[in-house]
Amino acid sequence: MFCLCIISLSTLANITNQNVIAGDNGDIVEIRNYKFPLYNEAIEKTDVEKYSAEHEYETAVKDDNFDFQKITYLSDNLKVIAYLYKPKKLTDQKYPAIIFNRGSFVRGDIAPELISMFHRLASKGFVVLAPMYRQSDGGEGRDFLGGEDMNDLMSTLPLSKNLKFINTENLFMYGESRGGMMTYQAIRNGFPIKAAAVYGAFTDLGAMFKSQPDKYTPQLANVIWNDYDTKKEEIYRTRSAINWAEKFDVPVLIMHGGEDSEVRPKQSLKLAEKLSEMNKVYELVIFSEDNHILSANKFSKDEKVTCWFKKYMKKASF
Repeated sequence: MFCLCIISLSTLANITNQNVIAGDNGDIVEIRNYKFPLYNEAIEKTDVEKYSAEHEYETAVKDDNFDFQKITYLSDNLKVIAYLYKPKKLTDQKYPAIIFNRGSFVRGDIAPELISMFHRLASKGFVVLAPMYRQSDGGEGRDFLGGEDMNDLMSTLPLSKNLKFINTENLFMYGESRGGMMTYQAIRNGFPIKAAAVYGAFTDLGAMFKSQPDKYTPQLANVIWNDYDTKKEEIYRTRSAINWAEKFDVPVLIMHGGEDSEVRPKQSLKLAEKLSEMNKVYELVIFSEDNHILSANKFSKDEKVTCWFKKYMKKASF
């Protein structure tokens, strides 16, 4: 979720000490298998109950057809983390991949929150690769929510090429909340994806902050961006897709909850209006009574996403 209001100064003070390591972006430092906790244990440390019921979680965790792994890879010579969900038994074929961009700011281990969704996506034939961004889940560096941390997302392209079973001619991108903003920036920056999908994403950061001043305060902004007072307008501009709608050269599926109190649906509506004016390829879906993470439509949203991606997939992938 977006949930920037829960960030404390102590969170940012605890930045992982980095040991500089030379290498290219996307170079793999380590891959390790992940062992999932029991659902009740996961509830104590994550927000898993907001994303899946116990039986959904257990079904995904116990499916021996797939592996969930943590990858440590290089981005700007920082060691950062990505999650990888793939078939256990790889064939000679190369698999289309969804790069999933998570929501929120600095997080710890959130694999339990994501496993059920990854299982739904992988069951439709996709590998899932999810960058956690610098500072999260043991990653080095400092997260500036759409600043230098964008390089961690862009570095998943060479990372995908290093994972030889991924078909880099069939890459797609899927973003939740903050991850939707990251997805929009990746489109602007020319990441070679065939199509994109987002939900709960903000498109005009300045307007969002101004419309909800009690939630998004200057104090909070200064915790995230230490140069906020002097570079506020630049921070807003570079993270607001409403400013570069002309750069949307890939089909994008935009989804939003009608009762989203974190990022109001007007954010997506305004971007869709602009994309329409420019004759861009997009689809807008508002789930009228749903929340920020589309809890009531989690199955249908992922079904829409995989259908959307397959519509624009380069043929002969499967």
